[in-house]
Amino acid sequence: MRRYGWLLLWVGSAVWSGSVLAQSADPADVPHGAAAGESQHEIAWIEGPDEVDVGVDLATLALPEGFAFAGPADARFILSQMGNQTHGGEMGLVVPTDESQQWFIVFEWNGVGYVKDEEKDTLDPDAIFKSLKAADEEGNVWRRENGFPTMTLTHWFEAPHYDPETNHLVWATHYDVEDGSKTVNYNVRMLARRGLMSVTLVEEPHLLEPAMPGARRIFEGLTFKTGSRYAEWKPGDKVATYGLTALVAAGAGAAAVKLGFFGVLMKFLGKAWKVVAVAVLGLAGAIGKFFRGLTGRRAEIPTGHDEEPPSA
Repeated sequence: MRRYGWLLLWVGSAVWSGSVLAQSADPADVPHGAAAGESQHEIAWIEGPDEVDVGVDLATLALPEGFAFAGPADARFILSQMGNQTHGGEMGLVVPTDESQQWFIVFEWNGVGYVKDEEKDTLDPDAIFKSLKAADEEGNVWRRENGFPTMTLTHWFEAPHYDPETNHLVWATHYDVEDGSKTVNYNVRMLARRGLMSVTLVEEPHLLEPAMPGARRIFEGLTFKTGSRYAEWKPGDKVATYGLTALVAAGAGAAAVKLGFFGVLMKFLGKAWKVVAVAVLGLAGAIGKFFRGLTGRRAEIPTGHDEEPPSA
């Protein structure tokens, strides 16, 4: 089983569930084997070039050569080990196989219904930023409770903008992390008939530009299947109760970071491939009230109805 360079430093291919972090830096001091309750988690990587289903009858990803895809359960496992809260809507995770690149992209399905794009010409970056800052603490409550560094939103790395041809809403936010690192979340919200795919690239600010050519290949490789495309909305389909402005604000507190466990795991790994003595986090942590109430984030496609027609 191949493991991809930098990602190995955090998640490897196995954990001992239920263990606590050891105080010694010597892996030999950590119990292992079936007698110690070992529970292996093998990451089922799919390597490109390949076509990957993202969700059930929802979308496909043309995965290029040089990239690897992990499905929903593996994506949640990897994210949790890096110090990220998961919500159940994760559809997959992509990493480059080139060990010199250390970014990743997360796909999450939000079945909130058809999001009207009436606000495409009236997005107010300053007002949206104030809303994001006001909700900054939501995600940090969970991070503190679970022993991870907090994240502070500092500025737009790229202000929100909408492309009516692709029905993509794009923005990027810059965060200072409590451990002294910095991270950027480059967000693409791909609108669909019954909801939207949240696609998030996570990278350090100074490395974002060289990461973008590969990341764009991933963004452009995602295609909604027939019946799920934005233009295929029909009367009777569910319509979301909010628009593009609230869609940006809905991500408040849900920022992702890639450095959560780096310092701790480096004590144990050396050249070994196992993540030792890491307590497996619960995957169903509470979501901030703002995010939970606004999006009702979940993996399934909703079946509710709303007679209100989409915008022209």
